[in-house]
Amino acid sequence: MKKPSKRRAASLALYERSRRYPLPEAMNLAVTVSKKFAKFDETVDIAVRLGVNPKHSDQMVRGAVVLPAGLGKQVRVLVFAKGDKEKEAREAGADIVGAEDLIEKINGGWLEFDTAIAVPQLMGQVGKLGKVLGKRGLMPNPKTGTVTNDVAAAVRAAKAGKVEYRVDKAGIVHAPIGKMSFPVERLMENAMTLLEALQRARPSSAKGTYMQTITLSTTHGPGVRVDPSSIVFAK
Repeated sequence: MKKPSKRRAASLALYERSRRYPLPEAMNLAVTVSKKFAKFDETVDIAVRLGVNPKHSDQMVRGAVVLPAGLGKQVRVLVFAKGDKEKEAREAGADIVGAEDLIEKINGGWLEFDTAIAVPQLMGQVGKLGKVLGKRGLMPNPKTGTVTNDVAAAVRAAKAGKVEYRVDKAGIVHAPIGKMSFPVERLMENAMTLLEALQRARPSSAKGTYMQTITLSTTHGPGVRVDPSSIVFAK
């Protein structure tokens, strides 16, 4: 195993890696530790292990939520639409709008966008891109609000910091919650908004402890564990 540099070792000495901290303290530590050796404004991520079995369709946790503080980056939004809906998407701030031309372009390997939205009428054609967009998490889906006739609202939400989440095969949800340069209070707002969304999405068939582990980290920083019992959700 590669020995950590003196700078990284000094950062790791700032906290106990096996300890579970209350969320506010963990957030402060994740940012403070990473600032000791980060060379750019890293993204702050959260990973939540849920007590679900994704192999069962009734325990799949998936959805989307708009983070109040945004993500701190420009989101390139692509919309599959025609006619009036194309105009509506452009006026709402979509970066790329089209139909058959875009489908052909993406089939050719072009993927210079961060999120995709589609009107229902075009999903028959867009569905052919499943193998290309699906594996990258870019396929429009009604469950995340990216297949809709209200394209203007969908575009504005994406630009405002909408995050899509989906439990992976290991039962973990990974999601960005902002940038290291954000005030900790804003990162806390984003984290709680996401955690509350996950809590609301709890499948009725999920038994036992739902949020089993929570870890905060930055792009290149170490993980800081959170004590799930320290989180109080509004009723």
